[in-house]
Amino acid sequence: MKIAVIGTGYVGLVSGTCFAETGNTVTCVDIDETKVNKLKSGKLTIYEPGLEKLFLRNQKEGRLLFTTSLKEGIEDAQIIMLALPTPPGEDGSADLRYILGVADELGKILSAYTVIVDKSTVPVGTAEKVKAAVGKHATVEFDVVSNPEFLREGVAVEDFMKPNRVVIGTTSARAKKIIDDLYLPFVRQGNPLIYMDEKSAELTKYAANSFLATKITFMNEIAQLCELFDADVDMVRRGLGSDDRIGKRFLFPGIGYGGSCFPKDVKALARSSSEVNYDFKILDAVMEINEKQKLHLIPKIKSYFKNDLQDKKIAVWGLAFKPNTDDIREAPALAIIDALLKEGATVAVYDPEAMDNVKVLLGNKISFAEHQYDALVNADALVIATEWSEFRTPDFNNISSLLKNKVIFDGRNLFDLSKMEELGFHYESVGRRVVKPPTTKKED
Repeated sequence: MKIAVIGTGYVGLVSGTCFAETGNTVTCVDIDETKVNKLKSGKLTIYEPGLEKLFLRNQKEGRLLFTTSLKEGIEDAQIIMLALPTPPGEDGSADLRYILGVADELGKILSAYTVIVDKSTVPVGTAEKVKAAVGKHATVEFDVVSNPEFLREGVAVEDFMKPNRVVIGTTSARAKKIIDDLYLPFVRQGNPLIYMDEKSAELTKYAANSFLATKITFMNEIAQLCELFDADVDMVRRGLGSDDRIGKRFLFPGIGYGGSCFPKDVKALARSSSEVNYDFKILDAVMEINEKQKLHLIPKIKSYFKNDLQDKKIAVWGLAFKPNTDDIREAPALAIIDALLKEGATVAVYDPEAMDNVKVLLGNKISFAEHQYDALVNADALVIATEWSEFRTPDFNNISSLLKNKVIFDGRNLFDLSKMEELGFHYESVGRRVVKPPTTKKED
């Protein structure tokens, strides 16, 4: 099957590569000539574990192609996937200008029946708008299908190749047959292809991400209570997660969610709700609480240093919004760094993948360490903002020797409290007791 993927961002590049992996010929289209040339030369423009191997193999086999020409890219394509950005506007609504702009152009150049797939996360009713935009100029039959993605950054290739479900919004039997053929290799183990109408499919994506964001936020609120009650959020999490009606996932407290999906999708669903005069109060609370949670460690840091961070050097481990990605969109680390700088602190950072992206954003406002321990040299404290695996079992002796003070503020609850007590650290995390080094009493 020949497929065109319009947009080579995160969703487009992963989708295009994985469809090529099952034998399809995929042409990815993007207006960014620099990006397209880089992809043509065999260099990925995003970091995603496992993607490079598939990308290079399918490019070598001639199944994965790149172009800046929309007409060239869709030639003879049975399926055209729209994987274009839908950034939030000032009011939180999803900006559809890129999708509708391409849809308008497609109507002018379609030459045979084609299934046009909305792969981007879009508000309810977008399929109708795309159909109208294409239909203004189209002289051939076509169908518009909603097929939201449920990819988790860091494990996106696995999620795509072995999806736990594929949601398809269409009422067209002709489109359904083509989509069945496309996804059959991915659901051979019995995971479902779930068909529904277009609006239900569009709402399913927003509902899924908003529910998960709510679950995270609820647990962060419980963590706040644990600190006030002197309870342990880890124990509460275990007791809560053992209830199979609730489940264990997305119950880890921390410094809030970030990334390209949850913040944008929650805002968009709240905005869509207001457009039909529905006040989605839970989502308003989720957004407000999450913004506050990103700064949860700041009062702890200020309290430790007696509200004086002027000229204090703070090391920050982790910049990406989550491990195994270089994505810094809405990353809590950025909010923490901004707050520290406003208090007069200097900041040294390390992240395995995201530093180049932060350099573009912050330049010389902070210093960037080549290795994780380099960031600690003469630092007054360490802040952990992302749970990269290499941060989970660090060399604590090295940390002790490099820091001015044995002080760690952990936004991801990576370390065991008893061990930190044994090692003599001042250690503050989220929803757990503060560990303080033992005081030495003077002898009479």
